Amino acid sequence: MESPLEFANQLALQTGELLLDFYQNDGRHARTKLDRSVVTEADIAADRFISQSIQESFPNDILLSEELKPSLPHEASRAVWVIDPLDGTTNFSLGLPTWGVSIARLVDGWPEIAALNFPLLGEGYQAQRGQGAYLNGETIHVKPPIPDQPAAFFSCCSRTHRKYTVMVPYKPRILGSAAYGLCTVARGIAVLGFEATPKIWDIAAAWLLVTEAGGVIESHAGANPFPLVPGTDYSQRDFPTLAAATQELVSRARVQLIPKEK
Repeated sequence: MESPLEFANQLALQTGELLLDFYQNDGRHARTKLDRSVVTEADIAADRFISQSIQESFPNDILLSEELKPSLPHEASRAVWVIDPLDGTTNFSLGLPTWGVSIARLVDGWPEIAALNFPLLGEGYQAQRGQGAYLNGETIHVKPPIPDQPAAFFSCCSRTHRKYTVMVPYKPRILGSAAYGLCTVARGIAVLGFEATPKIWDIAAAWLLVTEAGGVIESHAGANPFPLVPGTDYSQRDFPTLAAATQELVSRARVQLIPKEK
């Protein structure tokens, strides 16, 4: 039997192919959910496909997914799959290429494996606790700013400048996918990443990827996302998240991102 990581990698690839069918066939009709996020027919189909595949191969595990199962049962098993079937839905619905699949398996509430696939970018990320982080089979590592390089960038979300006064001394880039923004930190492109209002499925896989790439990733405010808490409706909880190549960069960013008065 294939390992959970091998299974997750294949599932992320297969889901990416499913999403490409929707993308190519103009199946991108979008609507707005109650929390003002965007969902398409593709999100639902991908969530259903991933959920059914996991239930068949790991019938004793619990599912936590953005569209179909956003609440964790009070009696959760030791292993929980956290799924974002389509991270970057707005990009997807507008015909932009930065979107993908994020799958994580958590054991005792903490990320154990991660698989992310961004089909139009040709990028597949994998990580297993204690085993390093990989992009298309090659090891990746975070990179701190290079002193003689004239520019560096930090990845942030569209809500960052609405909710915070930003004093970060790097060029901001809004990529439109929380998972992908954190992946850019893990692979050493971005020196800093910040997501102001991500849900657990936005960050579960990328959290492990950043850690295994040698980076630092932490909650910026409020409760930590891990370990998972049984009986929680995760559609109602945000986890502002900072990720960087070093602890020093994260510490600086905490005072460089100043919440605006409501």
